[in-house]
Amino acid sequence: MRNTALLTTLALASLLPFTAQAAQDASDELRLVVPPWPGVTVKSEILAQLIEPLGYTTNQQELSSTVGYNTLQNGDSDAFLAGWMPAQQESYDAAMEAGAIIDLGNNVDGARMGFAVPGYVAEAGLTSAEQLADAEIAARFEHRVYSIESGSTVTDMLDGAIEAGTYGLDNWEGKPSSTPGMLSEVAAAVDEGRWILFYGWTPHWMVPEYDVQILDDPAGVYGDNNGRSDVKTIVAKRYAEANPNLTRLLDQFRFSADEQSQFISAFSLEERELDAVASEWLKDNPGRVASFLEGVTTHDGEDARAAVEASL
Repeated sequence: MRNTALLTTLALASLLPFTAQAAQDASDELRLVVPPWPGVTVKSEILAQLIEPLGYTTNQQELSSTVGYNTLQNGDSDAFLAGWMPAQQESYDAAMEAGAIIDLGNNVDGARMGFAVPGYVAEAGLTSAEQLADAEIAARFEHRVYSIESGSTVTDMLDGAIEAGTYGLDNWEGKPSSTPGMLSEVAAAVDEGRWILFYGWTPHWMVPEYDVQILDDPAGVYGDNNGRSDVKTIVAKRYAEANPNLTRLLDQFRFSADEQSQFISAFSLEERELDAVASEWLKDNPGRVASFLEGVTTHDGEDARAAVEASL
């Protein structure tokens, strides 16, 4: 099993007997916290379709992440596939200190945020935010950097960098907007081939749509390690203890940032039906599905992979 911290926390050697004779889960229902974000919406639907042929049902609860941590603690929810760290650190820490949740680790490899540019700007040689201090480069961007909503954590981070003069940004203008407003500026710039600097993140549909490249950020304006983030699978401790089989599947359920960006694009940008996007991903990725199901059985103890393949 990939997550050694989970082994320590729950002594999963006894809680998760990883054999075909694994104990039957206590519940056939999984109550998922699903904030209204495209990535977790699609990811949760993929999970729901995956576990249905195993004999499980899913109750997808549209809740904010803050409320979700509360419901995980009070017994009204079972799991959450979008524990963004460090953005949700306060809620996460409170639930961990209460002994109410376990952390199954990162379910998205490569999540990151920071100063972003379209691909053609990176191809021209701009790869690090340190280069923004160059007068000619700053002029190409018209000394403007676009961001999302005023008052958001990331826009506060940008404002702090401008005030401090990090990367020579003290003579730049921050341009906060709504997320759609910012991305409309990006779209217009890409159509015209202009240089534009903006707040970007992955996974998101902007990545495949505009070949978005996130600049190196050695000063850590958008966080340590060049703005890299974890997107954790959080499970109520009581649920994990009573349901070792599905907890194993949850622990193995993970994507790359590029994979998630692609299905976010299909759902959010192309506006395709949610169930169709999820179903297509499962059918197109049999190897990945097999990795999710390794050592997992149906709710009745039968072959999980055979059950899913039959349903697809």
